Amino acid sequence: MAAAGLRSRGPVSDRTTPRPSGLLRPFLPAPAALRPRAGPAATPPSLPIPPSAPGAFRVSVPAAPRAARRVLREKFPRASAIRVVDISGGCGAMYEIHIESEEFREKRTVQQHQMVNQALSEEIKSMHGLRIFTSVPKS
Repeated sequence: MAAAGLRSRGPVSDRTTPRPSGLLRPFLPAPAALRPRAGPAATPPSLPIPPSAPGAFRVSVPAAPRAARRVLREKFPRASAIRVVDISGGCGAMYEIHIESEEFREKRTVQQHQMVNQALSEEIKSMHGLRIFTSVPKS
């Protein structure tokens, strides 16, 4: 049963769509640019893009955590634990840093994080995001 003011849709082949006024408007197909293409242009290339191709790039993800860990060991020699974890799913854009160090004793959390940010000032430039967790070793 159709709602008041609307005609029932009828078969799909009539190529019309209902309107609230009860008038029918002809169905207009999508422009050619929006329709999927058939043929060779629609199939993806079967060969991978070579590294030397324009627009290709290489990412050395494992180097970033190692570099950050090395810098943190140099800046916090009394640290009892340093852990740098890639939390971006492997692309190297976001890291989580856990540091337990005696240098953080008697410092507020914001000061501890500022110390870490200052130590990693160069490495942070290539990162999208960074989570910092600092703590003092239990006595």
